[in-house]
Amino acid sequence: IGILGGGQLARMLALAAAPLGLRCHVFSPEKDSCAFDVVHAGTCASYEDETALGRFANAVDVITYEFENVPAKTAAFLAKRKTVLPDPKVLETTQDRLIEKDFVSALKIATAPYASVHSATQLAEAVKAVGLPAVLKTRQLGYDGKGQAKIAKGGDAIAAWRSVKNAPAILEGFIDFEREVSVVAARSRDGAVECFEVTENEHRDHILKFSRVPAKVTPALAREARQVATRIAKAFDYVGVLAVEMFVVRKGRQRTVLVNEIAPRVHNSGHWTIDGATVSQFEQHIRAVAGWPLAKPVRLGSRVEMTNLIGQEINDADRWLTVPGASVHVYGKGEARARRKMGHVTRVWPAK
Repeated sequence: IGILGGGQLARMLALAAAPLGLRCHVFSPEKDSCAFDVVHAGTCASYEDETALGRFANAVDVITYEFENVPAKTAAFLAKRKTVLPDPKVLETTQDRLIEKDFVSALKIATAPYASVHSATQLAEAVKAVGLPAVLKTRQLGYDGKGQAKIAKGGDAIAAWRSVKNAPAILEGFIDFEREVSVVAARSRDGAVECFEVTENEHRDHILKFSRVPAKVTPALAREARQVATRIAKAFDYVGVLAVEMFVVRKGRQRTVLVNEIAPRVHNSGHWTIDGATVSQFEQHIRAVAGWPLAKPVRLGSRVEMTNLIGQEINDADRWLTVPGASVHVYGKGEARARRKMGHVTRVWPAK
């Protein structure tokens, strides 16, 4: 299995493939990619290096990726030589926030109100249409809060526009949500879908800090969230694991979900499944791209909590080693920079 990208997600994919007897070959431009430590083979080259890409394609049976910002041209080049899963068309959709929002809206699935912004004039029109407060987001290459600027009620929209360097953007209405949740879903080559339990997420400074299951939602809302993720996976004709991030909002006396973003890959909010479920998101993704049947995930324990270790927090990871039910995952990255995900801890509480 060839994997584009060499970060912690590729590392965990490779670790999940090994017990199944499957070997992974990672392609990454960064020499210090932490996935290189655990794979059968690795290629360190630019995503534009077609000679290296050709050799990589010849060395593997199927290709997947650990993150959605693989250049579309790279994915298209490889797809002419080997099966690439999920399909590169999914990348084209999810790499652009506007196209992604239009895709979700076309499925009659609710999102925050939004409008396209390509100029200062269009920004003024978007503010009128969407209202304030709102969030201005670059259409491409934004994650963990990057490429975003909040515009308060009565705030300076042009200053926000300058802060994202006048890049093509969308303006999204600010959502007063009760909680953030996600559904990690897997779809096999034969169209079968298995959803993991709805996960409740807590962010700090725009970076995921905690993921908890079970989420504090009703069974009906959990069902709705899983149905949304399933509809999106089927509409994409998706193969592999994807995550759908959602807001839980109150609508009159009822609660419902709005889709925030789609991640066409294994996802940080699904890390709890390594130690907290009968099958992990990483094994499900490997099974799907290999053409194997999916497993039916069942949570282990009464509750599970995943804590991201960010920046210097990795230096205190040893304090978790004696905590009952805790599993420590260190990604093997070099410098512990601020805002950099260095590892995570999963704690599983025994079933009652």
